[in-house]
Amino acid sequence: MGQASLVSVIIPVRNGVRYLAEAVESVRAQRYHPLEILVVDDASTDGTGKLARQWPDVRYIARATPGGAGAARNLGVARSCGAILAFLDADDIWARDKLALQTAVLAGDPTLEAVFGHVVPFWEDGEGEAMPGPVPGTMLIRRETFDRVGGFDEDPGSKETVDWYLRATEAGVRMRMLPEVVYRRRIHGDNRGIRERDMGGYLLALKASLDRRRGLGGFGP
Repeated sequence: MGQASLVSVIIPVRNGVRYLAEAVESVRAQRYHPLEILVVDDASTDGTGKLARQWPDVRYIARATPGGAGAARNLGVARSCGAILAFLDADDIWARDKLALQTAVLAGDPTLEAVFGHVVPFWEDGEGEAMPGPVPGTMLIRRETFDRVGGFDEDPGSKETVDWYLRATEAGVRMRMLPEVVYRRRIHGDNRGIRERDMGGYLLALKASLDRRRGLGGFGP
């Protein structure tokens, strides 16, 4: 298999030594190959760097100053080689068949540009119900499509995943949501979404999307 079938998996992390090993191992255990794994360390101050360097098949990229998850993902994309991109948060886990399932769907439809799947939230002593997950952790996307949409917002205060998905929708990206669970999202006290409950970032992303659509003539005055 050549570079056209290589999947680049980008894992942004900041002070993630507690959960990073489970995330990385869930990628290394994938039934699909070839793949490359890039851990982008957003200026961690714990043992994240030492841990990430222990895997010979993981490329470790360190940022000197923190820039947020969006900036870390973008740096990983820039340093990666694959024609297909995937993302995993450092405290979450992939289902073992994620890449095999999604690459088969992409290969079966050359006009399809991105594939998502369902996500299950879990915590120390239980888990929730599966639900559609239009988030980076479930996404498999062709590089040229990602480049067309553009990278993640690098403003640390932004809701970069919401902003990116809205821009992808505006760009007419041809997506498919699979019914299978491909992603397990860990719920814990340090979750960014739990720490940052302010809805302002979501509203700003939505307003920006509406403004762009108005500028393109998508809405009336």
